[in-house]
Amino acid sequence: MLRVAVKPMGDGEYQVFASRSGRSVLSGEMEIGERPQGPRPTGFRVDGDGDAAPEPRDPQEFVELARMADELLIPERASVRDVGRFERAMDAYQLDVRPTQLCRHCLLDGEINEVDSGVEHSGEEICVGCGRREFRREAEYAGLSREVRENLDSLLRDVGSVGKLVDLLEGSVDPELTRFDTVEATEDVDEVQVTELELDSRLEDAVGFDSLLPVQSRAVEAGVLDGEDVLVVSSTATGKTLIGELAGVQNTLEGRGKMLYLAPLVALANQKHQRFKERYPFVDVTLKVGSNRLSAGGSGYDADADVVVGTYEGFDHALRTGRGLGEVGTVVVDEVHEIEDESRGPELDGTITRLRHRYPDAQWVYLSATVGDARGLGRQLDARVVEHSERPVSIERHLTFASSLEKKDIVDRLVKREFNRKSSKGYRGQSIVFTNSRRRCHELAGAMDASAVAYHAGLSGGERGEVERRFEEGDVAAVVTTAALGAGVDFPASQVVFERLAMGIEWLSVQEFEQMLGRAGRPDYHDRGVVYVLAEPDAVYHGSMERTEDEVALDLLRGDVESTGVTYTFADDAEQTLANVAAAGDGYRRLNEKLLGNVDTERAVEKLNEEWLLRDDEITGVGEVAAEKFLEAEEAGEMARLIEGGAEPMEVVAELEVDEDPD
Repeated sequence: MLRVAVKPMGDGEYQVFASRSGRSVLSGEMEIGERPQGPRPTGFRVDGDGDAAPEPRDPQEFVELARMADELLIPERASVRDVGRFERAMDAYQLDVRPTQLCRHCLLDGEINEVDSGVEHSGEEICVGCGRREFRREAEYAGLSREVRENLDSLLRDVGSVGKLVDLLEGSVDPELTRFDTVEATEDVDEVQVTELELDSRLEDAVGFDSLLPVQSRAVEAGVLDGEDVLVVSSTATGKTLIGELAGVQNTLEGRGKMLYLAPLVALANQKHQRFKERYPFVDVTLKVGSNRLSAGGSGYDADADVVVGTYEGFDHALRTGRGLGEVGTVVVDEVHEIEDESRGPELDGTITRLRHRYPDAQWVYLSATVGDARGLGRQLDARVVEHSERPVSIERHLTFASSLEKKDIVDRLVKREFNRKSSKGYRGQSIVFTNSRRRCHELAGAMDASAVAYHAGLSGGERGEVERRFEEGDVAAVVTTAALGAGVDFPASQVVFERLAMGIEWLSVQEFEQMLGRAGRPDYHDRGVVYVLAEPDAVYHGSMERTEDEVALDLLRGDVESTGVTYTFADDAEQTLANVAAAGDGYRRLNEKLLGNVDTERAVEKLNEEWLLRDDEITGVGEVAAEKFLEAEEAGEMARLIEGGAEPMEVVAELEVDEDPD
């Protein structure tokens, strides 16, 4: 296809471009002069190769070129006089001219492309192809990886401006520009009335509302109040926790045993303990946590309480030491997706297996906001699956790029902007800012003009409680916390900002990211939730990271939660086998078979014997200490050898103790 385009230069002069199948075949200049019969071509010059001077041609050659063309084009935005003169000249030869919008950048390269839904650049509209090239040059200069540059190309047509997309690379927080997508709020479940549940009157009064939320209604339909084991998968702030509370407290009041509530973090366990005490004053509530492996038994624990709230480790410690927890009627496992975590999964798998062995008749309620394969996990746990994918409020997800230094200012601007907004329910916007280390928490909080406080596992319980109180009362605009606390932080925030996309020196997984962003927006407080992802081009936080933060940002925003299952290392095999021996004696092999992960029992037993932790399937004294203190087989073996050499046992344990907080 041959296309010929002319571009008016003024005073009857026109640039001429000809291309065939998208490739330039000719460029030059043409003049139109006035003749008695009207305007006619009076001059024609064709550009030479390289620096060669233009070659004069007979003006009739342009007419012949125009006759051969499949299309004869002129910019529609040229002056009416220039367009009209050219049209009259071509009309004399019975040639049709089509005014259209041509890309000036293409013409400069000798190409002819119309601007069809093009993009704006430097005050003019150019074609998407040229806009893409201009943007890629800017993105390459900004340091974005090739993969991210190619992925951001797709945003160019939506944004409609090279300049605006470049602003994105420079940390723009314009919500119209940065918006990646919106997850709409939809609810279509028939609500169950609380009066229909036949609850104990004290529990019904404590609930405090007339009808259940959608996911709660679905759980009731699945039989959670009839003793059925259920796995509840639903977004944050949809009311999952109350499902476990209704089942557990009702079972306790009806004499079927106490409720155990398992949480992954001390901070979350403390929050739940306090709230349960306030909501259910008619039952005794106690706490079972430990700040580290040496104090896993916790303090202030009441063995006779009706409701026991604790960490995974706190409950597992009781099982490993054979102390028991009394008569148990209900076990609620919060954040059960942790079972797929590479580091914590085997521990939670073992804890659940040992609890099921000790309390085979208890009802189980598993809670999670994100599980890759809910049906598959439900089958493994022998639980009915209750899924509720809708959100109670919509969430806007935004993406922008900035350097580490620029991020501090951007976070401050985002926090202040959100804090200056009020929802229709009368609450000011507050933010949770996630970063990757405790030190960075204090750096960010201290650098902000907005009222912000650091919040992480290194603070005392009293300090964390004070931050929680101030946030809930609206005294602070933001908490800056570590990604390691993302699963457990329960602040009523309207905005979540990811200042960094790592947990320590590891990139966040899609599952972790989804869990954390779900903290944005509460139906009782806010009209919508807002999530901002701040990605630093070409950034890594450890040499072992193979991808850069800008690449990870797009993977997280576009990714689906994948089911990874429970994965064990050989060290996990040995530790969980030893814990099962401590909990079940010679029945440990049956417990190993019930673990969701695959354990090489024979190899683990061989290792435990090698390290003096087992002898003929019986646990040794050192093995008992190793199981109680959550020690790996090799470090426990080293402890045994030191004790054999005359060292004091507890001093040896203290020396081997390490802080395992992931943040």
